[in-house]
Amino acid sequence: MGRNIVETIVGALVLVVAGAFVVYAFSKSDRAGPGGYELVARFGRIDGLKPGADVTLSGVKVGSVTGFSLDPKTYQAVVRLGIASNVNLPSDTHAKIVSESLLGGMVVVLEPGGDKTMLKSGGEIEQTQDSIPLTELIAKFMFGSTGSK
Repeated sequence: MGRNIVETIVGALVLVVAGAFVVYAFSKSDRAGPGGYELVARFGRIDGLKPGADVTLSGVKVGSVTGFSLDPKTYQAVVRLGIASNVNLPSDTHAKIVSESLLGGMVVVLEPGGDKTMLKSGGEIEQTQDSIPLTELIAKFMFGSTGSK
């Protein structure tokens, strides 16, 4: 009988520790969003970009990709970016999609401009640079430029 009580106590302790770990993991993740505002950027191609991908400014994470859709008129990818409320971006900010590393995913890198007016929630980043597929880069490196003079 004493052995069952010990096993019950150990099992309960394991469940409490697991629950504390789950609460800690969710509190340290930014799954709830940055609590800021949303911007939109249009790209010709977003190869490898996924919802939840980082949005960085000077190498510092300032937000994440909240989603994307296809504009049926222009056939461009419309990317929604959640930006932290403490980050104010000039209206001439440039956004580009780059590879995080050779094996990593894609991230959106923001380069602020010098305009005095700031982007508001729901605003659009006008200047964008599409992602470049890794296979295309390798082909250019191996075979040189394909353009003729």
